[in-house]
Amino acid sequence: VQLQASGGGLVQAGGSLRLSCAASGRTFSNYAMGWFRQAPGKEREFVSAISWSGGSTVYADSVKGRFTISRDNAKNTVYLQMNSLKPEDTAVYYCAAPGRLDVSTFNIETMYQKVIDYWGKGTQVTVSS
Repeated sequence: VQLQASGGGLVQAGGSLRLSCAASGRTFSNYAMGWFRQAPGKEREFVSAISWSGGSTVYADSVKGRFTISRDNAKNTVYLQMNSLKPEDTAVYYCAAPGRLDVSTFNIETMYQKVIDYWGKGTQVTVSS
């Protein structure tokens, strides 16, 4: 399984970016997907997750109402639309996928260390004040 994230960049506070994650190597549409981020000197943290159908989504409290996760199974791609960006959103963003079909968005949010098997290389998002 390969995950390739893109779409990061430098943006001013209040601006928007859309991240994309292209997946290959297995049937993408069967699996939930997640986005995570890691700021310098901090641990990796959960951002958002989406079910295989797109019908269930979850968000970290810090991004709720500003970020929207979505997916296009025909294109094997998951997206993260980020609006009203803040300097504290600055981080490397990673898309991630579980190895098992039965992993839910709740599992990804609460126990990702146990259920995430595949990580993309990450894309840098920098928000200036």
